[in-house]
Amino acid sequence: LLLCCCTEEAAVIVAGLKDTDVFVGESATFTCELSHPGVKNVQWWLDGSPLHNNFVTEISEQDGIIHTLTLNDVACHDSGTVTFRAGSLISSAKLLVKGIWLLE
Repeated sequence: LLLCCCTEEAAVIVAGLKDTDVFVGESATFTCELSHPGVKNVQWWLDGSPLHNNFVTEISEQDGIIHTLTLNDVACHDSGTVTFRAGSLISSAKLLVKGIWLLE
């Protein structure tokens, strides 16, 4: 008698978040790629606060593998650590929003 037990390989992060610098009023986009779809409990965070899809924060996913966060019209106070969590997987990156200084 031969018993074959096949378990699904756990997903891993193929491409993690990258530090991003933008100017005030611009958009900042973060992308995280997983090895395969089906990971539950996907969540984006900014400095420990959960982010939700709305007109300023765009959260999308493509084929369950590529997860994207776009923060629109950023301000200096948006600078901080962006974190992507999918199950037990975590990737983080820094967001730096630079002010525009007018020199006369």
